[in-house]
Amino acid sequence: MASESGSSDDSVVISVGSLVSSLKVELKDAPLSMPPSYCIFKTPTILSRHKEKSFLPSCFSIGPMHHGKENLVAAEKIKIKYMKGLLSRLLTSRKQTLSQDAMEIEEQKVLTDWVNAVKLVEEQANACYAGHDYAAELGDEFVKTMVLDAIFIIELFRKGAGEITKELDDPIFSMACMFQYLHHDLILLENQIPWLVLEILFDKTKLPSETRSLMELALGFLANIFTTHPLPIKTGLFTNQNIKHILDLLRLFLVLPSEEIKNNPKFGWQPISSVTRLKEAGVKFVKVASDSILDIKFRDGSLEIPSLLIQETTETIFRNLIGYEQCLPNCPPIFTSYAKLLDNLIDTSTDLEILCKMEIFNIWLSPGDSTQFFDKLYYATFVKEFYYSKLCDDLNRHCKKWWPRWRAYYVHNYFTKPWAVAAQIYAVIMFILTLWQTYIKKG
Repeated sequence: MASESGSSDDSVVISVGSLVSSLKVELKDAPLSMPPSYCIFKTPTILSRHKEKSFLPSCFSIGPMHHGKENLVAAEKIKIKYMKGLLSRLLTSRKQTLSQDAMEIEEQKVLTDWVNAVKLVEEQANACYAGHDYAAELGDEFVKTMVLDAIFIIELFRKGAGEITKELDDPIFSMACMFQYLHHDLILLENQIPWLVLEILFDKTKLPSETRSLMELALGFLANIFTTHPLPIKTGLFTNQNIKHILDLLRLFLVLPSEEIKNNPKFGWQPISSVTRLKEAGVKFVKVASDSILDIKFRDGSLEIPSLLIQETTETIFRNLIGYEQCLPNCPPIFTSYAKLLDNLIDTSTDLEILCKMEIFNIWLSPGDSTQFFDKLYYATFVKEFYYSKLCDDLNRHCKKWWPRWRAYYVHNYFTKPWAVAAQIYAVIMFILTLWQTYIKKG
């Protein structure tokens, strides 16, 4: 019995010792903080569970995260076609007559130059992807993916801007569905490549005849994603801005011109009533022109809202921008605050109809789909700082006043129908006549 007890104690000691050693190894290897280079993230399940397809590519894999997936492989042929077209254009621009063998040698030199350029920043590019070492996992395929995807995106932007000629057999510009897929796939948080890689290859492939910057081409291509009338591109605002990728560029495009960034955000927020309730309280809704859709203001009893286009890709861009702000360390949740405000304003299809009549919302979806778009839009998100606190406080304060509410009620019930207006006019005339008769009798 004693010997059995002794062996049991020894096994416990050995077991505890191995556990301690294992924990020490894990503590030694564990990072103490998130590296500041992280800017491309796998969408947390808590955010993607509400609408998973809003975070997954439909046709085009960009970057390593979805590279090689069976449903996305077919589009790789289009990328090759774009790269082949660029190589041909670059060699033709040299105005040299080359034999087939000489042409292949020159192509080899150009490709080598591109690969070497990306190879120099491979470690830096790989460090952008949070929590995963894709360079180690994919090996040389990582650099190949960066080059092929970057060239494809750059050429896509050039064709979209008319910098280069679109071929008649180009599947992206000749097939409407492809263009829709691309607008969806280019703005996904998981489907990004570092802006650094795009800029390097853009500079290496830019011809003297090209005048626009990569940023201008990118924003021009995605110009109609928020409104039917493209917002102005103020390139000066991007000076000294560290653009991380296309999704980050879109966020900066909205945030930098916005006056909301100057607000002093407050911790927490006060809910507001829906559009219908606000209208009953005497609030007017006014469409305004602005450099950013984020610039919603409440002045003199009117809620001023820049126009917003609601189409197939709107929910995708909203959810991915919210996801990006939630994942990026120390990122001000300005767009998330905007989405939270809209979600409060839109509760039913009636709320949407009111904003549509004022031409504030331009809806390309069915009323049911449009209302569902705002449902659960910001669920499972945490807004530490709310950038519309003052606006919400002012609205709630206005709704508590009796005069605007009474006036709105009176106008709605007595001045919206012809017979009601006629009755009011008749009542006023009778009142004046009664006063006049009383005055005559007394006189």
